[in-house]
Amino acid sequence: MRLYIISNRLPVKVALTADRQMVLSRSEGGLATGLNSLEISCEKRWIGWPGVCTDSEEEKRRIRLQLEAMNFHPVFLSEKQYENYYEGYSNSTIWPLCHYFYAYTQYRQDYWAYYKEVNMLFCEEIAKIIQPDDWVWVQDYHLMLLPGLLRKKFPFLHIGYFHHIPFPSYELFRILPERACILDGLLGADFIAFHTHDYVRHFISAAERVLNVEFNLEEARVGNRIVRVDALPMGINYALYHKASEQPKVQETIAHLKAKYGGSKLILSVDRLDYSKGILHRLRGFANFLEHHPEYREKVVLVMVLVPSRDRVDSYADLKTRIDKEIGLINGCYSTVDWTPVYYFYHGFLLEELTAMYYLADVALVTPLRDGMNLVAKEYVATKRDNQGVLILSEMAGAAVELHDALTINPNDISQIENAIHQALQMPEAEQKARLAAMQTVVSRQTVNKWAGDFMGEWQQTVYKNQALARKKLTSDTALQIQRAYTASYRRLIILDYDGTLVGFQNKPQDACPTPELIDLLKRLASDPCNHVVINSGRDHFTLEKWLGAIPLSFAAEHGAFYKENGAWHKNVSDYTWNEGILSILKLFVNKTPKSSLEYKETSLAWHYREVDSWLGELRSKQLVNALVDICLKQRLQIMQGNKVVEIKRMDCTKGTEIQRLLQNGHYDFILAMGDDVTDEDMFCALPANAYTIKVGNISDTARFHIPLQAGVLPFLSGLARSVEDERGFRSLKGQVMSVFNCLKNFIGK
Repeated sequence: MRLYIISNRLPVKVALTADRQMVLSRSEGGLATGLNSLEISCEKRWIGWPGVCTDSEEEKRRIRLQLEAMNFHPVFLSEKQYENYYEGYSNSTIWPLCHYFYAYTQYRQDYWAYYKEVNMLFCEEIAKIIQPDDWVWVQDYHLMLLPGLLRKKFPFLHIGYFHHIPFPSYELFRILPERACILDGLLGADFIAFHTHDYVRHFISAAERVLNVEFNLEEARVGNRIVRVDALPMGINYALYHKASEQPKVQETIAHLKAKYGGSKLILSVDRLDYSKGILHRLRGFANFLEHHPEYREKVVLVMVLVPSRDRVDSYADLKTRIDKEIGLINGCYSTVDWTPVYYFYHGFLLEELTAMYYLADVALVTPLRDGMNLVAKEYVATKRDNQGVLILSEMAGAAVELHDALTINPNDISQIENAIHQALQMPEAEQKARLAAMQTVVSRQTVNKWAGDFMGEWQQTVYKNQALARKKLTSDTALQIQRAYTASYRRLIILDYDGTLVGFQNKPQDACPTPELIDLLKRLASDPCNHVVINSGRDHFTLEKWLGAIPLSFAAEHGAFYKENGAWHKNVSDYTWNEGILSILKLFVNKTPKSSLEYKETSLAWHYREVDSWLGELRSKQLVNALVDICLKQRLQIMQGNKVVEIKRMDCTKGTEIQRLLQNGHYDFILAMGDDVTDEDMFCALPANAYTIKVGNISDTARFHIPLQAGVLPFLSGLARSVEDERGFRSLKGQVMSVFNCLKNFIGK
């Protein structure tokens, strides 16, 4: 097994010196650090941009050789591609939108064009390397089109995707002009994961509303595949950080920092330069703390580490200017000859230097306005050993879901930041130890390796489920086998559901009338004297008679409450008067759910919500079931949830009981049943094991075979009818040939 990690950037970056020599260094950021430290049993390779743009084919060749020796495969981008794809669409359109900075979002067609171009370039580079059994794990928002592109090129490839930043609510995501293309791209993966359940909920809501993809809990049916979605909070290499203070280089740095900052309490802030990190709010909170708590002046320092990021983007350059000004104001206002309140570093640090600062810091100030996870919080907690410390953490960071023992604040409230700093500095050592111990328990368990293992485990389960689905899929070979059994039999029972099987779903149930093609097919099937064709439907018998009554078929309407045989309708149940309480509840839900409707049948009531907004429809259906359950139990009524419908019916008739009646009244050497709904599961279960049971749409644990789309039903049934017609034609031709042959034989004999 080979795992390919696909990300915008490789975990190492290449720089070219003035004399065009290569220099390799570690890439910044928690994603590269975390994924590069994975300890997994399979062979791990990485595909991404090497961090340098060059037009020289010779330089590309040298870079490729150097990186491929490390199992890194570079994707080379031109300056223009990088600028428009990375700084443009990725970080000037997607990033601000996902972090709820709508005012910063830029919509430009050239950005989108380059984003598509680079995603396709990644796809082409991956296609040169991978094998059919490889596992391709796509990382983050830079490559959201890539899973879909790979799926089109390699239909059976194993594709996973992890989204490392927030996924915004539907109301914000819908603003994006390319929203459908983005969602289509993501749904090319087998398994999609996010840091928190909020992001999962937002993604599902967007997919359901934009693409009309229907999720059943965490799974959705996309074409002939299952796509699974889940929340998996990313961790860190806990041992790496927890043992860091034992290293001689780290100990030297700790001693140096102690000497530098003297006896001051150290507050540490580590971030990339980004407006989503709440850096200005943090500085103003610290300034207010100094203003309102003068007793801490000359006793506390804020060490602010900012790693340069996207500073060619205007909004980032402007932010850098404002941060510089704010720090200048604080230091200008409160500095003394012997003390500077804010130490400011605008560059990255080596891991040894960073862990030394984590170890020494009395307080970590992690207050992003919005953050997917924020691994700095976890790294700080992990680095602590025999010393104390307090984590102040924004409730808007994904890490806040796990680190309950941090001092959690709303980062938009500067007074909360100020008060949290004061609380942290006054916190007793015993409480600090207890809080740290609790958080270390979480961080030590939820490591980056566990995160990757959990991802791989769920991904594999989804892949195996799709493989099982593929084995059930009705292939041309399977269809041929069924045709042979069909032509070889003399007494056939063919049971067909109507809506979703013989015809596609319509927004209005009354619009799902049979097509001329369907009527012709049913006539052909019914004309065969070996066939007993039954339409087994939840439809009322009046509609079925109106649409198909002229064809010599048998019917089971309203789930078997009525049936028609030999041209006559029969009623299977006694008359029933609907409870006024049930009717009033259903009418209430029709009134408060726009575009829903109530269908009255003699033995059932159906509340349809196919045209309703997907989120509202699912909410109302659950509310309706809850409102009906008690009264239906008392009335001995059954509540069934079908495809965009909630139906209330009597318990004495199901599609399964109709099958039992049919089997008691006849003996068959060939049985075929097709259906698409939950109600059809009763039909499949009631049939013998050798029956050819076929589920349309979603896969069934009960049915033997599966047709992904309703559009494939009529061609399959037409093939059955044609196989017998061809066989008859062949027999007729054979008979004619034999007749001529016998005539010739007799003539010659005379």
